[in-house]
Amino acid sequence: MITNPTRQHALRSAPGPASRPAGRVRNSVEHQAALAWRLTPRDRWIVAMLAEHRVLTATQITDMAFPSFRSGRQRLRELYLWSVLDRFQPFAALGSAPMHYVLAPAGAAVLAAAHGLEPRDLGYRHDRALGIAHSLRLAHTVGVAEWFAALVDAARHHPCADESALEVWWSEARCARLFGDLVRPDGYGRWHTRGRRIEFFLEYDLGTEALSRVAAKLAGYAALAAATTITTPLLIWLPTPRREANARTALHRAWRDLDQPAAVPVATAAAGLLDPDSAHPSPADPVWLPLPTTGPRRDSGPRLPLDRLVEAWPHLEPHLGDSAPQAEPTGAGEHGSGAARLPAPFPMPPAPSPRGRAAPHR
Repeated sequence: MITNPTRQHALRSAPGPASRPAGRVRNSVEHQAALAWRLTPRDRWIVAMLAEHRVLTATQITDMAFPSFRSGRQRLRELYLWSVLDRFQPFAALGSAPMHYVLAPAGAAVLAAAHGLEPRDLGYRHDRALGIAHSLRLAHTVGVAEWFAALVDAARHHPCADESALEVWWSEARCARLFGDLVRPDGYGRWHTRGRRIEFFLEYDLGTEALSRVAAKLAGYAALAAATTITTPLLIWLPTPRREANARTALHRAWRDLDQPAAVPVATAAAGLLDPDSAHPSPADPVWLPLPTTGPRRDSGPRLPLDRLVEAWPHLEPHLGDSAPQAEPTGAGEHGSGAARLPAPFPMPPAPSPRGRAAPHR
């Protein structure tokens, strides 16, 4: 750079080992064999999560799965150099965006082999994986991932960590395969804490859609409830309290006109309600306000944490009281284009390997 010119002695000095740039490993059969002893259970979890959710940021992955950002960044760099992951950094008008990670060919090959498949059976293509870097829905996809990743991080740092967990996290694509002929939620999840469990569909709003269009989605969720005879709450996440207030007006009008409103329990919350001073703010915090199921519309009242929403919908309690995690959401039926090719990865990462048991370096 013109402000920091290269010195002559630097041109003559041989670079040391630490300064040599590390090139990426070319994907090959031999390289995939070497990955058998290089990849840890946590690495394979990251691969499966990226196959399910398409893109995750470095911050999201490290918050969910690593003890520190530094250790996570170092491991992600190694996975990138091994061609297990690929990455890109979107342009940001202010500051710099975090590195975004997607599945790379070696990672897809490892995941497919683990399930006795060929990479093409996964529908994986490297150009499509990296194509999300230019998608007009990138901010929305990353925002949904941030929403669920915050729940995973909150569970990890809960005072009673063994009593809190995000038990299920399904991507928009998986939901579309199952329910796409009726609804296309941005995600499905099941949250458990302090002996209470709630499952839900998520509609994640960035303020770019007309509120009338957001409210019109309730009819599809009513049709899904009628088809499956299962009542699944709908959570609508909005960017600001002002937009939430306006959305509740439209939602209440559409909800009231449903044939069976009680079959579509709705609660709203806004990102602007989260405590900015909290060490681990998340959608599990007391920011939720249910639509009233009886009586006149009320927009005031105590905000509830995620696990206590079941108290607003007593008719859900017998079903949600089941303590055994399910392999599929209870709302899953034969809708859409069929079941997913791979099982959904468990949202909570595996425990780290004991010290001293790491794979040897060769």
